Amino acid sequence: MKTIGIIGGSGLYEIDGVTDIEQIEVDTPWGKPSDRLVKGVLDDVNLLFLPRHGKGHTIMPSEINFRANIYAMKKLGAEWIISVSAVGSMKEEIKPGHLFIPDQFIDNTKKRVSTFFGDGIVAHVSMADPVCSVLAGCLSKASYDCGAVVHNGGIYICMEGPQFSTRAESELYRNWGVDVIGMTNMPEAKLAREAEICYSTLALTTDYDCWHSDHDDVTVEDVIETLNKNVEMAKKVIKKVISIIPGSRSCVCHDALKYSLITQKESISDEVKKKLNILVERYI
Repeated sequence: MKTIGIIGGSGLYEIDGVTDIEQIEVDTPWGKPSDRLVKGVLDDVNLLFLPRHGKGHTIMPSEINFRANIYAMKKLGAEWIISVSAVGSMKEEIKPGHLFIPDQFIDNTKKRVSTFFGDGIVAHVSMADPVCSVLAGCLSKASYDCGAVVHNGGIYICMEGPQFSTRAESELYRNWGVDVIGMTNMPEAKLAREAEICYSTLALTTDYDCWHSDHDDVTVEDVIETLNKNVEMAKKVIKKVISIIPGSRSCVCHDALKYSLITQKESISDEVKKKLNILVERYI
């Protein structure tokens, strides 16, 4: 059976048809994930749901234990991760309520640990193409099939938060050619690549940040109102996409570490091997 992870809001697992639902508490070398993972089965596919900010939205973007979240997904067998994320639009044509599937990221965060490695082991994975093109293609098809307005390809810039942008920052990012802005997909995408998990974002556009002269500056109330509408569409897309995602993987994601580990095997301590076992056991 395929195992697909979904990281997003706590209500995403409320999808019609999901059976055998159980909550699983996972321990990792980096502590606890954001919350217990919800496991279920839909159309003979294992689904793993994780509320990124914890139930009740109690964890700020900078406080998310990204390493624990991705490691927990890996530990429970996820080979694919769909990141459902709220974003602000930086372009007129990407309207609030639209879906957006990025193929590039700019990491503008400042204080997040972005790797599983260090402490005696070094790896340099390629992030030239940070999104799994196979998974992104599946999400695109599912979105169209569900009748969503979806934009394919483009740049997601990840800011530190938790504050929204200044007007000067918003205009700067637009000059960089950025399409949407969010606070959560980095270092999530980097860690998924290190864990050899296929990763793609289903971004839910909620607002125009603060650059658009014809729209009010972004507020939490606006975000929540539009997000609630988008979540219903996201559920439809997830239900549709699970039958489109292939049963086997041949993309670059599934062996991203093959030529990325640079530390000599004999120099890696038993402690490090034990800590990173499920990530590196194929290679050391």
